[in-house]
Amino acid sequence: MKITDALFLPTYLTKPSTATLAALTTTLANLNARSNIVPAYQGFFPTQPIVGFENRGNSSYHGLAIDLRRRFTRNLLFRSAYTWSHNLDDATATNFSTYLTPRRAQNVQNLKADWSTSALDRRNRFTFTPIYEFRPFKNGNWLMRNVVGNWIASGTYTFESPEYATVQAGLDSNLNGDSAGDRVLVNPAGQANVGSGVTGYNSAGQKTTSAASIVAYVANNPNAQYVVAGSGAIATGGRNTFPLHPINNFDINMKKRFNLSERRSFDIGAQFYNLFNHAQYTGGFTNDVRSNGFIGARNDLVPSDPLFGRFDQFYSSNSRVVQISAHFTF
Repeated sequence: MKITDALFLPTYLTKPSTATLAALTTTLANLNARSNIVPAYQGFFPTQPIVGFENRGNSSYHGLAIDLRRRFTRNLLFRSAYTWSHNLDDATATNFSTYLTPRRAQNVQNLKADWSTSALDRRNRFTFTPIYEFRPFKNGNWLMRNVVGNWIASGTYTFESPEYATVQAGLDSNLNGDSAGDRVLVNPAGQANVGSGVTGYNSAGQKTTSAASIVAYVANNPNAQYVVAGSGAIATGGRNTFPLHPINNFDINMKKRFNLSERRSFDIGAQFYNLFNHAQYTGGFTNDVRSNGFIGARNDLVPSDPLFGRFDQFYSSNSRVVQISAHFTF
């Protein structure tokens, strides 16, 4: 990595004085001229970069699970479950299955710096599933039992804390030849979930895009929480700090049963997934553990992009699905 804690281009929220910029002597060109190879190993590596995937990673999981059940009594059964958990790691999707959490570390020489909330972390999850059978005339005649009665209603309510994603610079900020894991600067006083790009300045206090003269960067929006780390700047943002939307979902199943004989019955039913059709841009699915994080773009995670934070432009809203079913038992 060409930049160090002592050698980098500073980033300011507001433009500093000309005197401050004039005192800066390191340019982006100076940093680009440095070698990526640790001096002690200079003689052991070729000049061309090598991409490697090390078989290492660390994780920690803490959890609490509570389960409450009512056995089937008086035509009613329900089950409720709550899980609190915290999953931390420093490497999750090393096979590049998602843009939400980059597969490679920001600095391969310091994997410990990537220790954070895991992409697999869901801090709170609550589910409630009732089943009720409406059978008021089970001792009555066939018509009353099978036309008025024999209804079965069930469903599931699910709340789940959101997945957290990594806000990314979208460029090779630390000049190590790999832009996959490079992150951003965080402004603690900035407006939550607002992003900003940066503009390069030279020592004369003028805007520039020339690597030979850039000595510092200034945020385009000083009120943004997330600011892109320009080439040669040091990122202060952690891994997986940006929440997607939580799951807040109702699924309902209604079924009507006709008992034709002791051994034969006919069921017709309807299932309503996301009954109230409210948008849930989760990066996954409302009733499945599979991820849907690989979408072929990461614009929503780059603060300088107009679509930063616009998950609705990239992920499915998990809109309502209605399914009709029929079932004959013999």
